[in-house]
Amino acid sequence: MTTRVEIDHRREPLRGADRHPEKARRPDNPIQRKPAWIRVKAPTSPVYRETHALMRANGLVTVCEEAACPNIGECWSQRHATMMIMGETCTRACSFCNVATGIPKALDADEPRRVGDAVAKLGLQHVVVTSVDRDDLADGGAEHFAQTIRAIRDASPGTTVEILTPDFLRKDGALEIVVAARPDVFNHNLETVPALYPTIRPGARYYHSLRLLDRVKQLDPSIFTKSGLMVGLGEKRIEVLQVMDDLRSAEVDFLTIGQYLQPTVKHAAVDRFVTPEEFEDYAKVARGKGFLLVSATPLTRSSYHADRDFAALRAAREAALRAA
Repeated sequence: MTTRVEIDHRREPLRGADRHPEKARRPDNPIQRKPAWIRVKAPTSPVYRETHALMRANGLVTVCEEAACPNIGECWSQRHATMMIMGETCTRACSFCNVATGIPKALDADEPRRVGDAVAKLGLQHVVVTSVDRDDLADGGAEHFAQTIRAIRDASPGTTVEILTPDFLRKDGALEIVVAARPDVFNHNLETVPALYPTIRPGARYYHSLRLLDRVKQLDPSIFTKSGLMVGLGEKRIEVLQVMDDLRSAEVDFLTIGQYLQPTVKHAAVDRFVTPEEFEDYAKVARGKGFLLVSATPLTRSSYHADRDFAALRAAREAALRAA
């Protein structure tokens, strides 16, 4: 069934220096030509346009747009969109990320309801909800995440919910609030190897993020945990393998690995384009280390094929339990 909605053109995304004022004085890093295996077609599907219209009509932000995801055409053409709550302005300034940086607006108390409404209208079996970092909030936005999870369950009881959260750094009790809302999947991305944190993810702490994932399992072992890495930033293979070991020590179930793509000349440069064969090798090694599920391809992103992957994740756990 086709959902008819009116397009709201009022929201205009920030561009250039207005979007990333903290990067304005950085030297330019020329953007390299992408290899053939990483190019995607521009979105043209009517369903893509309907999904876009529904997001605008409900006044919602998606990370698909804000982070300039290369898979937006494919995903939106299948009515899959990753909701980004708590606004489109982040309090962090990671050198890889295209989300705007600055002082965020106050939380929109009606946003959880609108997210639930959009999920129901799209008829989603599985939805991913992420957010900007909100270091300005006492709980980092934890209660807003919990309200959004509950609103989705109220509006669409059969939908499974995956969240991709910030790190809640120095926000005591925040993680417990989110876990108590019982998302089906708790995702928090490590993003890169520890040695690159000072330049790539300077506002975060590698071991804090790792402990966050470990703590989710301690609080509720039934929740699937998930984390992701970008490659092509200058990391070494042995460093990636060590991150895999660290994640397995935290009992993380699902690992995603994808190619870093440079959003603008002011962002971190691509060190190299990792070949599909190398991604296959990473996937093989990760499966050998005990992850229930691994997605490692040049175009893999945290929420890419999330609905299909959740079904596979649940089936993998059931198989593991039967074999135990």
